[in-house]
Formats: sequence, C-alpha cells, structure tokens
Amino acid sequence: MMKVFLAVFALGVTQAWALAPMVDSSLSRRVSSPTKASSTRADFLSSLPVAVAVAVGTSVSFPDNAVARGRATLEYSYERYTPRIQAGGTFYASTLRKLIEKNDWAGIKAATSDPPKKTKADRAKIDGGIAERAAQAGGFSDARVLVAADLYASAFSDNSISAKTKTIQTHVATLREVIQGMNQAAKEALGEEKASGGLFGIGAKSRSQTELAKAVRQLYLEGGNAWNQFIFAANDGLPITLAKLPYL
Repeated sequence: MMKVFLAVFALGVTQAWALAPMVDSSLSRRVSSPTKASSTRADFLSSLPVAVAVAVGTSVSFPDNAVARGRATLEYSYERYTPRIQAGGTFYASTLRKLIEKNDWAGIKAATSDPPKKTKADRAKIDGGIAERAAQAGGFSDARVLVAADLYASAFSDNSISAKTKTIQTHVATLREVIQGMNQAAKEALGEEKASGGLFGIGAKSRSQTELAKAVRQLYLEGGNAWNQFIFAANDGLPITLAKLPYL
C-alpha cells in the first residue's frame, strides 16, 4: 500500500502537482481499514472545543498490544483529537493548497504558525489569554493539528510505546518538518528572515521567489504523502465502532 503513496509523489514537482487530489479516491475504498509540548501549548490545547465525531458504541476487543490502552482511552482520545485532525486534513487539501497555488506568502505563514507565547498582559486576563491566543493558531499549525495527532497516537500504547504509536509519530514528525519548512519559506519571501543553512546561517544563499514557490510545492507534496501514511497507520486495526479517518 505504501508503494502506491510513494509512486504518486515520486513523479516530480510539476507532474505530481497536477495529480490533485493527493491520493486516488479509490485508495480509501481499497483500504479496509516528538517533541514534548510546553506548558504554554498545553494551555492552548485545553482551550480548544471537544467535538464528538461519532456516536461510540460498545468497544471491540483486539488481541494486539497496540490497542491495549485503547480499551480504556482510545474512544476518549478519538472523540477529543480526531475532530482537529480531520479539520487539519481538510484545511491542508483545500485552503493551504490554494494559498500555495497563489504564492500567498502571508497566508502560508499564518496557516503554519503557532500562537504567540504568553505575555504579562495575557496573565492579567481571566483566562490567561488562552482563548485569544488559541484563535491565532494557524489552520495547519503544530499546536492546532500536529500536537493532536501525537496525542492521538499515544492512545495506541499501553505501559510501553507500541510499534503503531512509533509509526504514527514518525509520520507526524515528517509533517512537522514540512510545516516548519513552509513557514520558513514564507518568512523568507516576505523578507522577514534570511535563508537558513551554512555555518550558523552564514553563507546561505538567498532564494528567489520562484525558488521559494518551487520549494513550498515540493514540501506540500511530501506533506501530503506523510499525511496519508499517517492516516493509513492510524486506521489500521481501528475498532469497527469508530469511523476511519479520511485521506486527503
């Protein structure tokens, strides 16, 4: 199955960019199935609304240790984190794609940026400024989407980290690098930062707008591939009482 993903994204930037959506819609029919967050990020996470994605019935037992913890917490984690994960996938496939097609650097930067750090002014507010800062998180930012994906992955582990959790978090780590790369490129295009690289950033060649646009498109393709592999791993062995997450 992974060969299908890699084959699509190995065609090159120009050709693969035209193969929208990122994965053949027939794929979903054929499939039957990090860095520790800071206290500031934890505050942000607690402020987001919890949406129930599906009505959950009786749990189905599975012998695999990867879902051992899931017998107790998987349904809770599913309800708490998958709405943000699914919203992130929708944003990636639609809004973020359009921003990249238009070379909307300000939009790309905003879409991939985390909320600002807590200030003294925030601490003076009743909620510590959490609600205001949460609203500033980008539609496909680390804080809004990828942290939720990491936390959901942990639900597939028991006393020790399972192979499934490690696999999911590997794909999330790739997505994190992609988003950081997009954010960096957007800041370069806006003249807010210089190109990174070289020794301590010295000697790094500034990239033209054309080069930045090409780099971001390549990152988008890599991110799409990583996202679909993340979804594949998350859906594998999922109890039938829980709806499988959609591909891009």
